[in-house]
Amino acid sequence: MLTNLLGVLFDGIAYGSLLFLISVGLSVTMGLMNFINLAHGAFAMLGGYACVVLMSRAGMPFLLTLPLAFAASAAVGFLLERTLYRHLYKAPHLDQVLFSIGLTFMAVAGATYVFGPTQQPVALPEWLRGQVSLFGLDVGTYRLFLIGIVVAVTLALGYLIERTRFGAQIRASVDNQQASAGLGINVNRVFSLTFALGSGLAGLGGGLGIDVLGLDPVFPIKYMVYFLLVVAVGGAGTIKGPLFAALILGVFDVAGKYYVPEIGAFVIYGLMVVLLILFPAGLLGRRA
Repeated sequence: MLTNLLGVLFDGIAYGSLLFLISVGLSVTMGLMNFINLAHGAFAMLGGYACVVLMSRAGMPFLLTLPLAFAASAAVGFLLERTLYRHLYKAPHLDQVLFSIGLTFMAVAGATYVFGPTQQPVALPEWLRGQVSLFGLDVGTYRLFLIGIVVAVTLALGYLIERTRFGAQIRASVDNQQASAGLGINVNRVFSLTFALGSGLAGLGGGLGIDVLGLDPVFPIKYMVYFLLVVAVGGAGTIKGPLFAALILGVFDVAGKYYVPEIGAFVIYGLMVVLLILFPAGLLGRRA
């Protein structure tokens, strides 16, 4: 019983880590840029398909495709921000929702046309397969790898936003665009790079998540609610809040599907209601 409990806990942490990696970019755009981007999952799907294409058609190893997936999603995010998104920053939230959900449907249709409706396989390196013994508990090597990646990304992102000049420019641009521009900050460039960063993180998570979440054209719609839950429960504009929320939701989702499979994913929706009642402004006090 204890071994099963620890195994479920570890799998839940790994699953939650993956949700955080994809959702943290949405937290950045919603919290720091005040834009409701329901097309965030489409950037994650783009990163996943970039990994698949690079591995199957270009023969690249899995690990080499991950930074390229980040770059591809970041580049597309940068382009769309420059051409489409920036015109809606001051628009009502309903307009932002309608625009981004329409972009999601376009991405789903495009992926179906190019790649077909089926799930895409991924060939993990041999050293990422199987299990390893960790303190006497056999855990999946790939899930352990996911947790390590998320720890590194979280530390790097926290340092970027809190300790660097660019992070200070982001915070200043969000707080007061006119004053920031008067101080010589290129607000438009800061917003473009911030949006590209969030999109790139989604693409990285999409590539890493192929083996866990699967990859097909309806990916952005299938997991849209999960990403929104992480940001809503954790609080937009923070890093620690979505991290805690993703880990909590991941553990309860895995535990619910393992111990009470008849109600399945309903567990996290019930948990979400409880957490939002207890913490209406998010776990760390930042309302999504």
